[in-house]
Amino acid sequence: MAKNDLRGVAVDELTPPDAAVELEILAAEIAAADAAYYQDDAPSLSDAAYDALRQRNEAIETLFPKLIRKDSPSKRVGAGVAAGFGKVQHCLPMLSLGNAFSDEDVAEFYDRIRRFLSLPANDAVDIVVEPKIDGLSISLRYEDGVLVRGATRGDGREGEDVTANIRTMDEIPQKISGNVPAVLEVRGEVFMSKADFLSLNQRQEDAGAKLFANPRNAAAGSLRQKDPAVTASRPLKIFVYAWGDVSGVDALGYGGDVDWPDQGTFYERLKAWGFPVNPYAKVCITLDETLALYQKLGADRATLDYDIDGVVYKVNRLDWQERLGFVSRAPRWAIAHKFPAEKAETILNDIVIQVGRTGALTPVAELEPVNVGGVVVSRATLHNEDEVVTRLDARVGDRVIIERAGDVIPKIVEVLKEKRTEGAASWAPPSVCPCPLKTTTVRPEGEAVRRCSGGMECPYQQVARLKHFVSRDALDIEGFGSRTIEAFWEEGVLKTPVDIFLLEEKDGTIDPKLEEREGWGDTSANNLFESIRRRRTTDLGRFIYALGIRQVGLTTARDLARAYGSVDVWMRQMIAIVEDPLGEAFQDLSDIDGIGPAVVADIVAFFGNPESRADLDQLASMLEINPVEQASNDTVISGKVIVFTGNMEAMGRSEAKAKAETMGAKVSGSVSKKTDLVIAGPGAGSKRKKAEELGVSVISEQEWLDLLSNKNDQLRLL
Repeated sequence: MAKNDLRGVAVDELTPPDAAVELEILAAEIAAADAAYYQDDAPSLSDAAYDALRQRNEAIETLFPKLIRKDSPSKRVGAGVAAGFGKVQHCLPMLSLGNAFSDEDVAEFYDRIRRFLSLPANDAVDIVVEPKIDGLSISLRYEDGVLVRGATRGDGREGEDVTANIRTMDEIPQKISGNVPAVLEVRGEVFMSKADFLSLNQRQEDAGAKLFANPRNAAAGSLRQKDPAVTASRPLKIFVYAWGDVSGVDALGYGGDVDWPDQGTFYERLKAWGFPVNPYAKVCITLDETLALYQKLGADRATLDYDIDGVVYKVNRLDWQERLGFVSRAPRWAIAHKFPAEKAETILNDIVIQVGRTGALTPVAELEPVNVGGVVVSRATLHNEDEVVTRLDARVGDRVIIERAGDVIPKIVEVLKEKRTEGAASWAPPSVCPCPLKTTTVRPEGEAVRRCSGGMECPYQQVARLKHFVSRDALDIEGFGSRTIEAFWEEGVLKTPVDIFLLEEKDGTIDPKLEEREGWGDTSANNLFESIRRRRTTDLGRFIYALGIRQVGLTTARDLARAYGSVDVWMRQMIAIVEDPLGEAFQDLSDIDGIGPAVVADIVAFFGNPESRADLDQLASMLEINPVEQASNDTVISGKVIVFTGNMEAMGRSEAKAKAETMGAKVSGSVSKKTDLVIAGPGAGSKRKKAEELGVSVISEQEWLDLLSNKNDQLRLL
């Protein structure tokens, strides 16, 4: 029977082979109708004809459930309420962008690119300019052209599986065709238009439901509904602008089936596949042209039907993107140029003190609530006591100007002293910690921050450490809100991170049990226990960061993880430093590029504390901490310790360092007997001399380039 003869056959008369053919035809026709309606604003079918296709598709799937396709139109709504969202590990991280706040910052962005790539100062650098959508970042994975998964950005490395909800969005194609890689992950921003946001809030108000603060919150809340039918009822949109995992790409996302030569060509490819691309996206040739488009977008911002909070610049050429690579959590080849911050005037009602996990005392402004850029703000950071006393001279009762730029924490930028009440008292930093111990505070010489002297005994520091340990960038244990941590600490249920992993075991001995507490139940208790169980396996970088060692942020934690590879090696080497402060282990830690004496001192202090060591030993025995996967293990410099000194003229110091790290080398900032190779450019001085004294191999930059291209076989003896 021919394919086009099946439409007149009753569903209950179809054979399984015929039903499979019919479902294929229906999926294609409904997808085409969706594209015509939602992307081209040119409906190809009447409502009745469209509904008939949907109904026939549903009837066939009901009779032949085993034949339901991955790209089935019925999956666009989903069929059940999920208990929660599964986790998705991104094959390539979804990184954030560095920020520019002025024209000078953008000019420096251009200059950095030229310096890194060793380009002449007057060489053109083509930049793609596009609006920065204020929405929710999303990843869409296609296999053989069929949408198989949608995931949120999450922490950049792990997001939430929202596939069922993504399928409800008509702007997202369920199937793509043409020159499509076998695996194609595209990335974009889900948002809600201003008009749709207002309509949604009106419906919420009519129903007596909670109103959304702004379109971004509405989009995020709509996409993360446990019931896909709720998401389906919300008018979500998307702009796609990047790729992630593609068949055969390398660790930076290049190579393999990525056959587009530049960002602009990729956008044309996206349009051909049926993805919405922002119409403002444009390739600019000069800095002046780039800044002119930024100004235009800023002027048009109020007239757009969606929120933008800046403009994104990306190097157009993919070969340059690949060379530039990434630094920390952001690409070197892209930057976000933010619009001027939103400001508002309000009253400073009080200045309170927050105690952080390292004992830092941070003054926080309690404000008369005020709307700033669509968000009601009632608190703002004051950074440190010099900010309050010296720069601002802020006093309780003052009228102040607060500023909020994008997602940045609000801050006070000006005190309106001409409106100050006569006799307002100056603020003085506290001499004692507000914690129950009332320990004295100290401000070490040369530091801007005052600290509690109570150390590990300070209750506020203990609570702050617990909050940090479960936070998103640390172990990311869902279910532990700030109030839950505080309540569990006050009751003695949690005192150290070790107690978190004993919580389920101890639950039967706790009165009341978790599920019997106010606001809890069997489902929420089981969800928390399951979240804790999942986090018994983590990676080394996350684990080191979660420990809350002073000055060890995300970047430093990952540097340590790469340098030592496994938790056993890291702990053994750190303990060796405590036992022999001037030994070889100390030198190895000091040699890690980017880790200075102050960071070394704080790490050593952490390991020198018996209580910290005891907790760390117990955690290491309770958790499965995955070792770090090396960038490459089959190159001539894999595992070698390399030092660059002097001027790198062909590719620049930064590019040379980045290239070495991607090939599995460890780049150090100083020469020692553990150094395997020194690359010395013009002007090399003391480091080259020390290498020669130690008998370490020293090569020129040209020999380094030959090494990278495997032209110098003798260097394989390294």
